[in-house]
Amino acid sequence: MIPNTDSLLTAGLIDEVTFVVSRAGAAVLKARAGELATRTKADSSPVTAADEASEAIIMAGLATLCPGVPVVSEEAVSSNMPAMLADAFFLLDPVDGTHELIAGRDEFSINLALIRGGQPVFGIVAGPALGLVWRGMVNSGAERMRLSAGARPRDALERAPIRTRPAPATGLVAAVSRSHLDPQTQAFLARLAGAKQVRTGSAVKFCHVAEGSADLYPRLSTTCEWDVAAGHAVLAAAGGAVTAPDGSALRYGRVSFNFRIPAFVAWGDPTAAQGLSVN
Repeated sequence: MIPNTDSLLTAGLIDEVTFVVSRAGAAVLKARAGELATRTKADSSPVTAADEASEAIIMAGLATLCPGVPVVSEEAVSSNMPAMLADAFFLLDPVDGTHELIAGRDEFSINLALIRGGQPVFGIVAGPALGLVWRGMVNSGAERMRLSAGARPRDALERAPIRTRPAPATGLVAAVSRSHLDPQTQAFLARLAGAKQVRTGSAVKFCHVAEGSADLYPRLSTTCEWDVAAGHAVLAAAGGAVTAPDGSALRYGRVSFNFRIPAFVAWGDPTAAQGLSVN
């Protein structure tokens, strides 16, 4: 029987789940300091020992903390696609930004989201090498913690609520992908006169929008649900929105589409999208 997720998300359990993600972050850093053992998957994307170590820790932790709640994880799905999903499940990317990890940059993250009814209701984006964790519950707020990888949330060096900012009349700041900036997104950005582009890797881009240091994050090429859901939750909890280019809501758990998202735009100020053509 699947637990009722309305009662699942207690403050204590959220901290325990965050601690699981923090421990996975420590494992990623340990793997990065040793042998990554990089190989190429069937879809031509890379996977490393860090991805596998992170996934193992989080899968085991969630099985203990949230028994009965399914987990859809990038690495597990690549070898075992589920036939169907329950209404409530976790979406996990054990290392988002594997290209950045392999390149020796710090812009990779661990993404974990709880989905209910096709929508993200809670998300954690952890940047182990940055010493930061962003997390948020939709309709209850979002926060950023300065947390060493492996530490418990109660030991955070700093924690502060975060909120998106109103879009400025001129000079929008767009967070864009360092490794996956596609021509469609570049064409859209060219129409935003005076917009400044800040390139970085992984779901950390959502968090920059959520904390008000950027105004939008467009991605007009195909990506996967586990790349988006946790950042979507954090941003929505901070007052922003993530939609398809036509403004319609994204839905998660689309097994028949292999968990693919064709395109999206993340906005700190949802009103900024009004009257702006994305396509």
